[in-house]
Amino acid sequence: MAKTNQVRIIGGEWRSRRIAFPDHEGLRPSADRVRETLFNWLGQDLSGERCLDLFAGSGALGFEALSRGAASVVMVEKSRSVCAALRRNAELLGAKNLQLHCADALEFATAAAADADARFDVVFLDPPFDSTLLAQALPLLRPLLRPGARVYVESAAAFAPSDRWRVLKQGRAGQVHYTLVTYGD
Repeated sequence: MAKTNQVRIIGGEWRSRRIAFPDHEGLRPSADRVRETLFNWLGQDLSGERCLDLFAGSGALGFEALSRGAASVVMVEKSRSVCAALRRNAELLGAKNLQLHCADALEFATAAAADADARFDVVFLDPPFDSTLLAQALPLLRPLLRPGARVYVESAAAFAPSDRWRVLKQGRAGQVHYTLVTYGD
């Protein structure tokens, strides 16, 4: 039997509700205080925003966005067991406007670039820390971003964007570095 963990939604319609997720290598939900800071940066009300949670994991970021009124959230998670937990949590919460894709994040982003309707206002990019997925995923995001879109990056080391990425806000909590960036001038 796999160990089950829980994370609390900290704001919005589902405030204080808990969601469960299985013990899975590389899965570590964003801490409450980090999520609180992130949603202070993004604004407490995400009404009308289209969000992409590319490495969904526990789903904490995507469910938090839906709880705060996001128009839609697309979650992408490669692990079948973690994806099943996300599906159960969505049902328990009665989450509407959620699309769950049990798929490889990089393959999803590549395929979505060809879909003109797959454009997002907010992207959560929180891949496993012990991988190279962050560096691989960031360039794939550009065609998925609406003008003025913001991308949240969580990483083990300070994030130094290149190309035309611009840091809007950044912080650190223990070993976790978190950064809000935008693309363009």
